[in-house]
Amino acid sequence: MGCGSNGIVRKTPLAEVHKNLGATMVDFAGWYMPMQYTSVIDEHTTTRTKAGLFDICHMGEFIVKGKGSFNFLQKMAVNDLNKLTVGKAIFNILCYENGTVIDDLFIYKLKENEYMIVVNACNIQKDLEWLKKHKGNFEVEINDVSDQTAKLDLQGPLSEKILRKLTSAELPKRFHFIETELSEIRTIISRTGYTGEDGFEFYFPAENAEKIWTEILDAGEEYGIKPIGLGARDTLRIEACYPLYGHETNDKITPIEVGLGWLVKTEKEDFIGKEILKKQKEHGTERILVVFEMVDRGIARENYEIFANNEKIGHVTSGTFSPTFRKSLGMALIKKPFSEIGNELNIKIKGKLHKAKIVKRPFYEYKGGQKWKTQKILNTPKTMNGLR
Repeated sequence: MGCGSNGIVRKTPLAEVHKNLGATMVDFAGWYMPMQYTSVIDEHTTTRTKAGLFDICHMGEFIVKGKGSFNFLQKMAVNDLNKLTVGKAIFNILCYENGTVIDDLFIYKLKENEYMIVVNACNIQKDLEWLKKHKGNFEVEINDVSDQTAKLDLQGPLSEKILRKLTSAELPKRFHFIETELSEIRTIISRTGYTGEDGFEFYFPAENAEKIWTEILDAGEEYGIKPIGLGARDTLRIEACYPLYGHETNDKITPIEVGLGWLVKTEKEDFIGKEILKKQKEHGTERILVVFEMVDRGIARENYEIFANNEKIGHVTSGTFSPTFRKSLGMALIKKPFSEIGNELNIKIKGKLHKAKIVKRPFYEYKGGQKWKTQKILNTPKTMNGLR
């Protein structure tokens, strides 16, 4: 899962806390991280029905500021920063000249001429070097504040009730953020999420990580909050069909191929990768991301080969057993002619072909406010269909 490690394993400020909680610890993208505390299914269901707290301190944060920061980021990223106002965040992508993905990330507008970029843990150094390489004559300063910044995610339908016990501030709307005091610590609280649920993200000085982690868990105890590991984070994001770098996005895949064309604003002025991405938006691509459910028994994992009519047509990018739907689900990059909803696929699992069916994306969707939508999955027990 994720981008892989370069052999050097780093620890977040909460590593010992996780060990003391009995977490199963693993090397994830070069970081010593909790995979699970109880079980993936238990933690997944807790996040879907109550609330879960995630240690995301391994993620990277850059501050980009200066008179040229807007024009610089407009050139570097595919989405249009004209949409951003102070207090708002947008999902974005950095691309190479050939249109493939360097990283997917969030950009926060902190103030005029100052932005925070949140990047994937395994891409911190690569992203930083790429941005500095293209700084050119832009009047801009780029600072990596990853080591000084902690990040926690509180996710789930009861997350707002928990957070209101810790702050009287007016909480942000979806894809917005505020700067306020949390436990007397200056904190950015955003509302973006990566689980398919409502929830919040907290950015604050790294030395306060254990204090805020503990206070959030204490505040959520009456609501059934639990710490959540990377295993459930992965099953939650797969149900929501959110991309993970190294799986749905990487340096061999373009945003258009994986259904992220809505991010690519080809009408804005020149940006890196624009020419090929514009052609792909206008003329389509040879392959495309689809989502599937298994018809036969078996779990399709990353890089499993996919066949149709005895022809290899693609591979699985992510796959799991869905705790919500009690069904094996996944995402796959396949040749476009085979991508129609309802089409049958054959996925090679342990040397044998297993039937799967292409279904509508996503499986589980956050609709804003307190409204969610789940699609009907084949053979899903009624009691598990959406959990709501």
